Amino acid sequence: MNEKGKLYIVATPIGNLGDITLRALETLKKVDFILCEDTRNTQKLLNYFEIKTKTISYHQHSEIKKLLEIKKLLVSGKNLALVTDAGTPGISDPGNKLIDMILDEVQVENSKYFVNKKDSSMIVQSDNIIPIPGPSAVITALSISGFPADKFLFLGFPPHKKGRQAFFKEIAESKYTIVFYESSHRIKKCLLELVKVLNEKQQLCIGRELTKKFETIYRGTIQEILKMNISEKGEFVVVVSK
Repeated sequence: MNEKGKLYIVATPIGNLGDITLRALETLKKVDFILCEDTRNTQKLLNYFEIKTKTISYHQHSEIKKLLEIKKLLVSGKNLALVTDAGTPGISDPGNKLIDMILDEVQVENSKYFVNKKDSSMIVQSDNIIPIPGPSAVITALSISGFPADKFLFLGFPPHKKGRQAFFKEIAESKYTIVFYESSHRIKKCLLELVKVLNEKQQLCIGRELTKKFETIYRGTIQEILKMNISEKGEFVVVVSK
């Protein structure tokens, strides 16, 4: 019987390629396949470091068929690395869904991909899933905020429509530092919603394009930040003090 393969959860740079770890590079070189959120983005990273490992697409829209194919690679003894477009997999991306499925001994019925729940050959042990830590936009923003971070809440992206009002209410009522992501085309709308719920002394730290060429850090109260004419380009991490 083949030894089960290992799944490495590999953090990659959120911008500056120099932030990748030696262990991440070693892992990406030695695995059989790399599972990518977007193979085109990952290929740029691999080309830069002259890594020849083959890639497989895996993202939030991947069907159960793809998930089971990945699991079959592992049980056949193939070693895989999971990467996201930037940062640590499983943080606001479907990496956690893949891990949960891989560890599940009971598979759903899906035509020819049905796996008998008593088939022990399809079980992947939890110690075969190995973290390769590194960059994370959440931790990067927190580290420069100056706000208490012994306890904090990470809320991902605000809902686009339904639940958005409740999202910002939760921020206003939180007893802890809050961290969340926002897209470039919604950042202004986000700030206008925050001004309705935050008190006038509450501090914010907003990171734009962290670790990249046009990295910008905005600090102040919501009223002060609204006067800063924030660029609506790039990726944003918003940190709100408690």
